[in-house]
Amino acid sequence: MKRRDFLGAGGVGLAASAVAAPAIAQSMPEIRWRLSSTFPKSLDTLYGAAENFARLCGELTDGRFQIQPFAAGEIVGMPQALDAVSNGTVEMIQGPGYYYVGKDPALALIADVPFMMNVRGRNAWLHAGGGQELINEYVAKYNVFTLQGGNTGTQMGGWFRKEVRTLADLQGLKFRIAGLAGQVLAKLGAVPQQIPGGDIYPALERGTVDAVEWVGPYDDEKLGFVKVAPYYYYPGFWEGAPTVHFWINKPKWDELPKLYKQVAHTAAIQAGMEMTARYDARNPAALRRLVATGAQLRPFSQEIMEAAYKASNEIYDDLSSKNADFKKLYDSCRTFRNEEYLWWQIAEYSFDTFMIRARRG
Repeated sequence: MKRRDFLGAGGVGLAASAVAAPAIAQSMPEIRWRLSSTFPKSLDTLYGAAENFARLCGELTDGRFQIQPFAAGEIVGMPQALDAVSNGTVEMIQGPGYYYVGKDPALALIADVPFMMNVRGRNAWLHAGGGQELINEYVAKYNVFTLQGGNTGTQMGGWFRKEVRTLADLQGLKFRIAGLAGQVLAKLGAVPQQIPGGDIYPALERGTVDAVEWVGPYDDEKLGFVKVAPYYYYPGFWEGAPTVHFWINKPKWDELPKLYKQVAHTAAIQAGMEMTARYDARNPAALRRLVATGAQLRPFSQEIMEAAYKASNEIYDDLSSKNADFKKLYDSCRTFRNEEYLWWQIAEYSFDTFMIRARRG
């Protein structure tokens, strides 16, 4: 091969690679972040989504975008997590927005509120109905950017020391419950308590609270609630699709290379999908085990469900009249919900109803 031919073919390739390698390296800087979860490590599906997200960000960048997850309390506790990411103490956190309704009730709509949607509807609203864009427009006031990072699916209604058959049974009931659901239950006579995950069982055991809600069979089994409160109610009408987000300090997000932003989006979707799938796969067996060890399943009565639905809408109307951010998110979410159920009553609901009956047969 002649020298000029070599330069014209392979030589050009070598020259191009010599230029491309530094350019690629410059576009993929080494970045190290800390991710503070609001969940303990014992909740391996919830906290596990943070681990999966961090692992994927590293793998997809050949280890150049490294994120180290920490459980609740290792850097900051759940109550302080939003402030920590907002002021840059940590680069990002993992958790649901309804933990911070004390700051603004609109934050609850980022995660879930009573009688809204199931997980299919929530994901559709977030990713194809403009929901995620509205959320990020709103949370910019907290100096953060969010990525949807998981959903447990519809949760259980919780563990009760005594049966709650009527509205009268809710009067004075001390109930660990988060978000706007606490306000709904308060309108029905209960006394809501917001307690971090790691402190729930001791509160129930000591009698500090009369009832608790957490997630569903798989996680509830781990926390041992059945030992002290045998009545297991359903459905968790306040959490039809409780959504977990990754909250990222806005300046840190803006500094990321475009490639890393895309990696983070992809990793969040993958981690979120795995969270829902794992709960759907693990909850049935966990429910069987709980019943075998003494859990007594009870549905909330129609009286309680209808009263809670009425109270929820009254709260939403009141908040919408006072809080423009709440109204904007709620109007979008509610309109999307109503359209979705118009479709689901034809498709999913009729199919699922038949299959449930067929299974019993």
